Amino acid sequence: MFPRVRALFVLPLLCLGGAASAVPRPAVVELFTSQGCSSCPPADVLVGELARRSDVIALAFHVDYWDNLGWRDRFELPLAAQRQQRYVQTLGLSSAFTPQLVIDGHRSFVGSDRRSITAALLQKSDGIDVRARMVEGNLVVELGAGPQEPFDVSAAAYLPRADSHVERGENAGRTLTDFNVVLALVPLGTWQGSAARFAVPLASLPNDATQVAILVQHRGQGEIVGAQVLTIR
Repeated sequence: MFPRVRALFVLPLLCLGGAASAVPRPAVVELFTSQGCSSCPPADVLVGELARRSDVIALAFHVDYWDNLGWRDRFELPLAAQRQQRYVQTLGLSSAFTPQLVIDGHRSFVGSDRRSITAALLQKSDGIDVRARMVEGNLVVELGAGPQEPFDVSAAAYLPRADSHVERGENAGRTLTDFNVVLALVPLGTWQGSAARFAVPLASLPNDATQVAILVQHRGQGEIVGAQVLTIR
C-alpha cells in the first residue's frame, strides 16, 4: 500500500517576476494500457522507445477494467481509468479503449499506431517553463508568470521499467516489459498565472518511483501546456 500523499503548500513566488515567455517543451504521451490486454504489448514497446527521446515525456497508465479476464495487472490504478474516461469526454470520443495513447492532452491515437504517433510528434510545441528540484526532502515546482487562467499542476511518479510474468488472461505465459509505469498521480494545486511554488514531501511518493513528471494542464484535464521530468531517487 502506498503512503498517503499530502501536498505541503502553494506560495506566491515573487522572485521569479516578469511575464513568462513561451519555451520549447517536451511532448507528453500518455498510454492507457493493461497487462491483461493482448493488443497492448506492441504499444508498451513503442512507449519504451519514446521514453528514450529527449523531446518526449512518456507515461503509462495501467487501467483496472481488464481484471475480469483472470489477470490482475500489478500496476493498475483506479485513477487511470478515471483519467482515461475524462479524456473520452473532453476529446469527444465514443468510448475508452486499450491501447489508447493521448498526446499533450488533446490528441488521441491507437497506442500501437506507430506511424500516426511518430508523425504527430513531429509537430513541436512551445509552452510554459516548468522548474522542478529537490529541496530538503521535498519535491518543489516553480512556475513564473503566465496566462491568467486556471491550470492544474500535478506530479506523476513513475517506475522507468518493470518485467512481469503473466500467468492468466489474454497474455498468459508471456513475460511483459512495461515502461514509465505511473505509480501515483499527485495533484499539487492550481496555477492561476501568477508566479508560484508548489511542494510535496518526497516521502509521500511511492518508494518504487525513481522519476517524476510535472504536468501543467488546462483546468478540467484539457491541453497540457508545460512539463518537466526530475529524477527523485
